[in-house]
Amino acid sequence: MTDRPIALITGGSRGIGLAIAQQLSPTHHLLIGARSEQAARAACEGLESAEPFVADLLDEQQLADAAAQLPDLDVLVHNAALMDKGPIVETTRAQWRSIFEANLFAVADLTARALPGLRRKKGMVVLINSGSGFFTNPENGLYCTTKFALRAFADTLREEERPHGVRVSSVHPGKVDTDMQQQIVEHDGGTYRPELYLAPESVAKAVRAVVDASDDATIEVVSVRPARK
Repeated sequence: MTDRPIALITGGSRGIGLAIAQQLSPTHHLLIGARSEQAARAACEGLESAEPFVADLLDEQQLADAAAQLPDLDVLVHNAALMDKGPIVETTRAQWRSIFEANLFAVADLTARALPGLRRKKGMVVLINSGSGFFTNPENGLYCTTKFALRAFADTLREEERPHGVRVSSVHPGKVDTDMQQQIVEHDGGTYRPELYLAPESVAKAVRAVVDASDDATIEVVSVRPARK
């Protein structure tokens, strides 16, 4: 058993999740969440102390089985999410169900299963939200609605867990240079210019600051925006 604090990062095999893992690697034992064993193991390479956490978070039984094997966590980072776009008039009930399953229901389920251990460790839940958790724009109703709901979830969880010593933080990145952002630009018919977006490492540094807050403090909400437009 490791003597390091333990952090689980969902969606930890690439993008923002992998950058967070790299930031926490010097101090934490990492559980790298991914749907694929191969992807999780590849992400573990180069990290100081890490192992895979393999589960399809959209599969309730897989999530339950994987969560049952978790050690008590010091940090739970919810990073995995899905994006879907389109005007509300064309949006189906199946689309709403799918994106809520990924961006809210799986988060709530995993959090509830991890909370007993987080309470024992006086740990921390960090939810990677979005600028879309504050602002809406046309054809982004699916994603924005889930991110607004995720903010409400975080705010409620924070107040419920204060008496138990579990701290809850929301990190709201602006547009980040990721595969998801490229897909959004392609959907909108634009030209992708990575220099206009946040680097995943910039978001990871904000998460590092949240994790490093002194024991008597909670950094409740962080908004990280691109410096250029």
